[in-house]
Amino acid sequence: MISLDDVNAMSPSAFLEAFGDIAEHSPWVAREAAAFRPFAARTDMIRHFEKALRAANRDAQLALIRAHPDLANRAKLTADSAMEQAGAGLTSLTPEEFARFTALNTAYRERFGFPFIFAVKGATKHMILESFEARIGNSPDAELETALAQICRIFRFRLEDRVAP
Repeated sequence: MISLDDVNAMSPSAFLEAFGDIAEHSPWVAREAAAFRPFAARTDMIRHFEKALRAANRDAQLALIRAHPDLANRAKLTADSAMEQAGAGLTSLTPEEFARFTALNTAYRERFGFPFIFAVKGATKHMILESFEARIGNSPDAELETALAQICRIFRFRLEDRVAP
């Protein structure tokens, strides 16, 4: 764990090295959030990561959403994604469960043009499937907003894992 004092004392390059991967393959979020230092508390840091995402234009937001992997996909994942998906049981699915995730991933991408985003930490594969099935009927605008909200939850989980309260 990194102390908040150490976070606030980091050079811009050290901050990017430490937190550039919080947003999946999108270091620009950390670069934008770093400009708000010094952070008064870890919650302030989390809020500024969220603020950076929310202030971005729609193309940048969509690029970040699209940088996320499909859930339960056997493709190469970032270390954070691999750990989070394993914790939710997505790396040990039965063949039937894997087929269901694959079908939902395909249908979701076809409908919305980006992957299903769910902050899986603390969730079970059954909870994720229920959410998947419920959200696939959302409007595109509602689902874009839900994806952004889930990404903000991912930011919170990842920063809570790295920065001391």
